[in-house]
Amino acid sequence: MPIRKDKKTGVYHVDFYTPSGERVRGSARTKDKVQAQEYHDRLRAQYWRQGMLGDKPNYIFEEAAVRFLKLCAGQRDYATKQLHVAYWRSLFAGRELCSLTANEILDGLPTHRVIKGKPCNTLANGTKNKYIATIRRLLNLCVEWEWLDRAPKLPRFDEPVARIRWEPPHRIMAMVDAITVPWMRDAVIVAVMTGMRETEQFSLAPGQVMLAQRHTWVTHDTAKSKRGRAVPLNDDAYAVFERRLKRPAKWVFTRDNGDGRRIGQHDRRVFARACEAVGITDFHWHDLRHTWASWHVQGIMTGTSTPLMVLKDLGGWETIEMVQKYAHLAPSHIAAHAGTVNFWSIPESEKETPPDKEALVA
Repeated sequence: MPIRKDKKTGVYHVDFYTPSGERVRGSARTKDKVQAQEYHDRLRAQYWRQGMLGDKPNYIFEEAAVRFLKLCAGQRDYATKQLHVAYWRSLFAGRELCSLTANEILDGLPTHRVIKGKPCNTLANGTKNKYIATIRRLLNLCVEWEWLDRAPKLPRFDEPVARIRWEPPHRIMAMVDAITVPWMRDAVIVAVMTGMRETEQFSLAPGQVMLAQRHTWVTHDTAKSKRGRAVPLNDDAYAVFERRLKRPAKWVFTRDNGDGRRIGQHDRRVFARACEAVGITDFHWHDLRHTWASWHVQGIMTGTSTPLMVLKDLGGWETIEMVQKYAHLAPSHIAAHAGTVNFWSIPESEKETPPDKEALVA
């Protein structure tokens, strides 16, 4: 029987054999008999062309999405990929992969970010690039699986240059002095002395701090790169940890009211007031990490610049490219080579005599 109706649900199902003898059974996903018959005829013709004429099967978006997510399982950005795939599925559900075009994908990009209770914000180019990267990877994999002959060519939107905002030591010291809340003062000192990210810092438990070895541990589950690392403590950071560990608490950083609860994020009002008090503008908490990295590269404290590869490991960056944005702050590592090409300042006695023209002709 080519099509049959399920008595309980009323949905039609198809059932037939391909030219190679393979049995095909499945739901037509409709209660309309005419539509079910059309689906059966189209599907049967497709299998006939594949078996008799060698045509490739036409896979639909959902099939590719399922296989793609299975391959991505366990990756640290898996939740983001799920979000992106769900969005693209809402646009291309049931569509054959070969029918997707670059124009359709670009026209389908989300334009705004909607958060409940907040104004609608225009989506940044960086976020759009992430949506494009997901579907580009999915379609490129389909080419590798021979599900597609060619993937649509998708462009990349221009993103703003990485923001590097830092302050000199005397300004940071003045800002710390202007902070009236003790735990916030300690948190700022540790942030600018170790370069730890906010989540890494406020997730520290006392057991992660080794005062005798003068370092603390950032665990893989709190690190942005998902790779744990040791963070060495200089004298200023050590003094803060030594003082805070005298207070029995589950977390190193807790508020001064004694509730012992983990701090989710810094107090923005206290931080903003301290910056305003000393005339620091356009400065955010993450800029403390930029400041720490900038001081290292410039060798502000010791006069010796920290090599970029060492800074990469200290800050827990995944690639050296992420640290290159600080390279311009330390031109001293190339200044010594500037004299390799020199002429006018060389004494006449040291200049090499040019070869005789007749000798060159000979």
